Amino acid sequence: MIRGGRFCPFCPGNELKTPPEVLAYRNGYGPNQPGWTVRVIPNKFPALRVEGNLDRQGEGMYDKMVGVGAHEVIIETPDHQATLGDLSEKQIESVFWAMRDRALDLKRDERLRYILFFKNHGEPAGSSLEHSHSQLIALPVIPKRVQEELDGAKRYFEFKERCVYCDMERQDLESGTRVVLETDRVIAMCPYAPRFPFETWVLPRRHASHFETADAQLLESLSWVMRTLTRKMDKVLEKPPYNWVLHSAPVHDPVLQHYHWHLEFIPKLVKVAGFEWGSGFYLNPTPPEEAAKFLREAGV
Repeated sequence: MIRGGRFCPFCPGNELKTPPEVLAYRNGYGPNQPGWTVRVIPNKFPALRVEGNLDRQGEGMYDKMVGVGAHEVIIETPDHQATLGDLSEKQIESVFWAMRDRALDLKRDERLRYILFFKNHGEPAGSSLEHSHSQLIALPVIPKRVQEELDGAKRYFEFKERCVYCDMERQDLESGTRVVLETDRVIAMCPYAPRFPFETWVLPRRHASHFETADAQLLESLSWVMRTLTRKMDKVLEKPPYNWVLHSAPVHDPVLQHYHWHLEFIPKLVKVAGFEWGSGFYLNPTPPEEAAKFLREAGV
């Protein structure tokens, strides 16, 4: 199908022009045919490939290995025009079910240590296709950023015997100033020291280290929060480009008392430049309390 003068491989009718699907929820037809509501396919230009061995080896003081892993695209809707905020709660819930199902399948591969789910919305956020989609990359290593989170959370737990994320939730629920949305199972809040304007974290209120353990009630609540949050962002910030990233515990780790899975939602409102890259500090002109207030008061 051609949309806006460009061919869209994710639109219904083009199933045979993409790599064969690895998962699909559909109401009719067979595999790689129309009738689907959510469809997962390998990325046509993957960062990592499932085939092969890691072949870890040293090269002098350096280490290298083969880029073994998985890179998949989660096509969130057959409607080319719809954005995440346009989808119903049930449609968004199906997207999270697809993510959960893929995580449970991929974690059976002993070579893979971490599965990163993320969404790039809009060209400034890194998206090359307009059709609403998210992605997963399964890695044979734990990303540096995630390892730093794990290590920091473990140090906090060893000192206080509590989960730092659970403590953040309790404190912010008591003050209310940085809370954007809450249900009995999920909270969305602007962190105390956000890197970016309107950065918002979404967390389960009950401690859980692995996203793939989420049950039906949690995914239903998460879907309502994500739909409402996206619509509020669209209204307050006039449909900004954005990224969200889901951070979970490494797939082969047992249940971790010190780590809490969460989703980080970041509108692309400022540019990261030399100072940020050189220092690791971020210049954020919008206090989180102010951002949370704008989002809370935005009716959708």
